[in-house]
Amino acid sequence: MLVETSYEVSSEPVAPDGVYSMRQRLLLALITCAGFLAIRLIGPTLRFAVSWEDGAPGSLEKRPVIYSFWHRCVFPAAYLWRNLNIRVMTSQSFDGEYIARIIQRFGFVPVRGSSTRGAVRALLGMRRDTEEGWTVAFTIDGPRGPCYVAKPGPVLLARSTGVPMSVFHMAVDNAWVLNTWDRFMIPKPFSRVLMRVATQIMVPADADEAQREQLHVQLQAALDRVREFAEANVNKVGRELPIFHRASVN
Repeated sequence: MLVETSYEVSSEPVAPDGVYSMRQRLLLALITCAGFLAIRLIGPTLRFAVSWEDGAPGSLEKRPVIYSFWHRCVFPAAYLWRNLNIRVMTSQSFDGEYIARIIQRFGFVPVRGSSTRGAVRALLGMRRDTEEGWTVAFTIDGPRGPCYVAKPGPVLLARSTGVPMSVFHMAVDNAWVLNTWDRFMIPKPFSRVLMRVATQIMVPADADEAQREQLHVQLQAALDRVREFAEANVNKVGRELPIFHRASVN
């Protein structure tokens, strides 16, 4: 779903085509089609299990929640969390453009922005969405890393809204791993996927700078903790960990 900590808010999935060259428009169309088909074809073959820490949200449908996850998990997350109208941060880069187009086709609402533009407007927009009861999500090390280093946006949003933060990680037992900054995963068909979801973290409305920094440390620790758990236990999916089904969702 989304990207980093500062954004220009828009419910539109893409920037106007006029800002792209003909070559870029063709690439966007091809990448969007290929990405959508890959997720749509591989997604139903995956064997998911979901594991919740004590105090975690306990349901994919619970809202509002401010979720964070690593950029490399976008592929399996796009399928498992589909059609829940989650607001997802997507950067204003070319990469963010095709991600926004793909995830919108799976029922997400892209919120556009970048690390250098639209920070105040983005946080105001995300505050509006959470106050209306929507769940939002950050790909917390995006759009360009470093990998596995969390940015502080969720802490700021949680402080201003009173909505709890949570994080998750999705481990895949058999995936193609791209040679990119985020080590992006494309699950191979019929792979096992374990999603581990962390306990919720509340941010006091009066949290000062020192408290916000400590809560950011907690957020990073939770992301590390669920990643370690998921990667250590993904081979138990279908045996000790039951398969998770969302049969009612197309």
